[in-house]
Amino acid sequence: MPHSSTVESQPKALALHADWLGLATPLDARSKELRETVLEILATSRRGHLGSTFSLIEIIRVLYDDILRFDSKRPDWPGRDRFILSKGHGCLALYVLLADKGFFPRERLMEFCADGGMLGGHPDHLKVPGVEASTGSLGHGASIGVGMALHARRVGSKHRVLVALGDGECNEGSVWEAAMCAGKHKLSNLTFIVDYNKCQSYGATHEVQDLEPFAEKWESFGCAVREVDGHDVIDLRSVFKSLPFESGKPNAIICHTVKGKGIPVAEFNSAYHHKSQISDDDLSAYRRALGDYP
Repeated sequence: MPHSSTVESQPKALALHADWLGLATPLDARSKELRETVLEILATSRRGHLGSTFSLIEIIRVLYDDILRFDSKRPDWPGRDRFILSKGHGCLALYVLLADKGFFPRERLMEFCADGGMLGGHPDHLKVPGVEASTGSLGHGASIGVGMALHARRVGSKHRVLVALGDGECNEGSVWEAAMCAGKHKLSNLTFIVDYNKCQSYGATHEVQDLEPFAEKWESFGCAVREVDGHDVIDLRSVFKSLPFESGKPNAIICHTVKGKGIPVAEFNSAYHHKSQISDDDLSAYRRALGDYP
């Protein structure tokens, strides 16, 4: 059954997606540890995109644990897969995994948003080892991914390109221009991954700019589409290992997620899209809630 307190707090209209909200998906020890590391960073920075990060952690975790080919000691290894975090504001999830994999020392995580620090509020590929593209201007990562996938084909490389998008980001026309181009060129080496948490900075996604029928939109641009619970690491691993889904088609994975997953008060709550001036009391409450999470 879904987590009861979350169900009571979720907007009524979101119940339409109840089968995909991942409310019942528990967090294992690794997922909790990764979130605890994010809270450590927030204890230093006192600000950051908490909700957008916590919806994304399992997606990035599975990619770096089980799917992507990379060499953290050689971030520019030509044979590596390219991962682009187009929703750059969720960068805390990426930073935590890059440190976990040895791209840079874990201590540097505490430089997040610090003056002169390496880790900005959005990823900078000129500063952060393992970051493939500087992102933050929403919608741009999709087009960068198309370019990288076309280049891989042209030079005969077997590496793959994966782009993580936010659902609010999919309001941007440039996302669909990229999808159209990917379909035209039959880029089966390219995968769009959507963190579909159904809540953006100004409210519920369906109220700001409804994306449904979402899967059909991706299909209409020539993509092969799969939908998955974005917090279920087993299902995520399975769907990523199935890439490419169809010969001659780019791939789109709609990951149904919960914004703020792991802290019930933050779930589906746009007030937690970005938090600033986070207090010690706030952090203590977040840690207790995360510790008690199923």
